[in-house]
Amino acid sequence: MKLLGMFAKYWEPGQVKTRLAAALDEQRAARVYRLFVKTLIHRLAEIGDRRVLAFTPADREHDFRQVQSTWHLQHQLNPGNLGDRMQHFFETALRDGFHRVVLIGSDSPDLPIDVLERAFEQLHNHDVVLGPSLDGGYYLIGAAGHVPQVFDGMPWSSPDLWKTTVARLTEQGSHFAVLPTWYDVDTLTDLTLLSNKLARRIGDPWLEDLRALVDSLLHDNA
Repeated sequence: MKLLGMFAKYWEPGQVKTRLAAALDEQRAARVYRLFVKTLIHRLAEIGDRRVLAFTPADREHDFRQVQSTWHLQHQLNPGNLGDRMQHFFETALRDGFHRVVLIGSDSPDLPIDVLERAFEQLHNHDVVLGPSLDGGYYLIGAAGHVPQVFDGMPWSSPDLWKTTVARLTEQGSHFAVLPTWYDVDTLTDLTLLSNKLARRIGDPWLEDLRALVDSLLHDNA
């Protein structure tokens, strides 16, 4: 049994995409983040045997139900830092009987579907799978059979996260696989990169809607 999870935060202006908001404004940054979440929900609707949208804060469940109807909704652990919440997510998924569990964030709306499929395939023969991001972190982590010991005391939101995670897995003797490098959209430079990539992606209606909004925001900001 395969489970795909995605962490997402309610798109409250001023509370999401703060670095992007510094270049655009809080309202527009929140608007584009909401579409990131919605785009991923629809693009990945057939991946895995179950899809779980782990959201925060807990009192925004109604808002997440408004943008989707096919994913299971689950509150993120609260209180707790990012590592605590990820640890809880994997513990819950594996305890519920899912043998291969993959978790992504909601900052890479154009993440190729074949990368996710490859992640699940790698978990046939690896304990852990990781997808490195350009900012020194990772956009994806997956595990098979047990929770990887890489969530406690990690340098979250730091360019050292990737190398620290790899070092810890290596020290533990974990058999892990590495996926192609991708990127999160956190800054105006990242948004421009997304625009350039979307210009070369055709045939996906959800990416078309995203491209229209991104191009509009970049044009207004020029």
